Amino acid sequence: MGKRLDGSSLFSGINAGLTNSFALLSSQYEDGLTLENLTNSLTNTNITNTVYGTTFASYLTNNFNSVDANSDGTISADEIQRLMSNMATQGLTREQIMSLGASSGMSTSLQETVLAHFDDIDANKDGKVTNQEINAYGVNSEIEKQKIEDRNRIVNNMSLFYGDDSQEYEGSMLDYRYLDDEENS
Repeated sequence: MGKRLDGSSLFSGINAGLTNSFALLSSQYEDGLTLENLTNSLTNTNITNTVYGTTFASYLTNNFNSVDANSDGTISADEIQRLMSNMATQGLTREQIMSLGASSGMSTSLQETVLAHFDDIDANKDGKVTNQEINAYGVNSEIEKQKIEDRNRIVNNMSLFYGDDSQEYEGSMLDYRYLDDEENS
């Protein structure tokens, strides 16, 4: 069996990106992370030349009002912590995964898999995926793969009794017997 789908690297990568970006951005602006400072940071080479800088600064700029929970015009460390806590407990939207995922250090295959199966992973249909939903989807996918492999092995082993037809088949064992009868008619 392949490696099971696990979203923990997605969440820890985004968490690290937000933490590092906040630290970097805060060190550049004495008056705090205002919307103006975040906008200016997008052209600041001290920030744009970093792994996290531009992506996370852009995210914070575009979502400034929702991150600035107390509406004081600056994003504080507590507000960043609240954002990360909300993402960890409530999940990530498709947009958050697309905008923050690639810069989070997670594998692009994990990001592509989560995005490609987002609606299936989002079990409660709230528009967000949690680590638990990603892990559950991975387990369910592995179980389904194993069932298909087991069915194919049984069908292939039945060729001893019903001829040398070794092609893989995803139907039931009874279907296999009746297919032989139909082909011989």
